[in-house]
Amino acid sequence: MPEYRFTNYFEREVLRKRPYLRREWCIAVIEQPSRVEAQEDNRVRFWGVVPELGGRYLRVVTLSDRLTIHNAFPDRGFTP
Repeated sequence: MPEYRFTNYFEREVLRKRPYLRREWCIAVIEQPSRVEAQEDNRVRFWGVVPELGGRYLRVVTLSDRLTIHNAFPDRGFTP
């Protein structure tokens, strides 16, 4: 099993702004994404449905290693 990490930004800002988010949801999205895209800044976007969020899609952004989670938020505009 990969060892996932979280950036300081995720720990200090993302969880402060979105205290309802859970680290395990982010990991689940990375492990079984509905879609994956590379960003232009060497980051990777993952989308996945989270039942605990009412079946909405969670977007998780990692660094290029795909193991270091940098950002996460419900993506209201995502269409599968």
